[in-house]
Amino acid sequence: MAVIDADAHVVEWERTWEYMGEGERGLAPRVMIFKEQEERKRKGRRFAPSEYWMIGGRVFAKDGNIGFDTSRETRELEDVEARLSHMDSLGVDIQVLYPSLFLRTLTPLPHVDTALCRSYNRWLADIWKAGKGRLRWVLMPPLHYIDKTVEELNFGKEHGACGIFIRGLEGEKLPTDPYFFPLYEEASRLGLPICVHASQGNMDAAEILGRGSSLGQFKFGPINLFGSVLLSGLPKKFPDLRWGFVEVSAEWVPYVMNHLEIGYRKNGAAWPGRELLKESRIYVACQTSDDLPYILEHAGDDNIVVGSDYGHDDTASEIDALRKLKADGKVSSESIDKILGANPQALYAI
Repeated sequence: MAVIDADAHVVEWERTWEYMGEGERGLAPRVMIFKEQEERKRKGRRFAPSEYWMIGGRVFAKDGNIGFDTSRETRELEDVEARLSHMDSLGVDIQVLYPSLFLRTLTPLPHVDTALCRSYNRWLADIWKAGKGRLRWVLMPPLHYIDKTVEELNFGKEHGACGIFIRGLEGEKLPTDPYFFPLYEEASRLGLPICVHASQGNMDAAEILGRGSSLGQFKFGPINLFGSVLLSGLPKKFPDLRWGFVEVSAEWVPYVMNHLEIGYRKNGAAWPGRELLKESRIYVACQTSDDLPYILEHAGDDNIVVGSDYGHDDTASEIDALRKLKADGKVSSESIDKILGANPQALYAI
């Protein structure tokens, strides 16, 4: 059985934008270094970013959420062989790569967003090619233009992509809006799942919620979308489409299921119980800090996966998560085999 890390990351660097066309080069993010912050980091303030991306007049931390148990070469995949070697030492056969910078909306300008997404996708395509099939990736769709999104989906399918990144809120729209239906139709045709990662896709919400904890800014949007997807009937409208909810832990699943059950019964709808995730083809990534027996009791063990958050250093990060989950002995070995292998294999069609 292949062991699959369902949520690893790549950290963007200058090479990420070298795939832009000649007419787009002026749109490429530029690196800014703040000397004062650099000095704070040298003095041991490990979480003080010193490098930033400048994108269209807006500034984003470049080195603010860096996993210090990884090297720059492996985080940025400058050295693919070193990354594969580190995966070997962690007992991981395949990693599914998510972005770092794109966890928030970068620009309101459609042409800039499209150029960034296309360059990122081509960079990941080269990484996949060098990774000997062990580095799969989730592509960035330029959602301002659905026709260009469809083009990117087909490019990704041909170049190792195994999912489509989407945020819990995309601009002024919930991803349950009919605007996204052509995306879901093409994703269904290509067999690519919609992967809802901890993120924030609304600039105003990012500004307001960013003053508080990361829960409101990055976690609650995907959890809300989980309920919205079910209540909107999207799993029935697109019966071949799979969904992943990643890096928001999984202990909230029984709570949300209880909330949904009340609504189902009030409306006279049959409640599927433990079969809800399976019937809806929805997968959720757990963390080793979750009460896994409690989650499996309510949601079953066919639709839970796990990721390490490789390359980052936040509340979801645990580079040895997959090996630890296997060693904890909290649930049966059969369930662990599903979580580490069969379930992510089914989600990503690997």
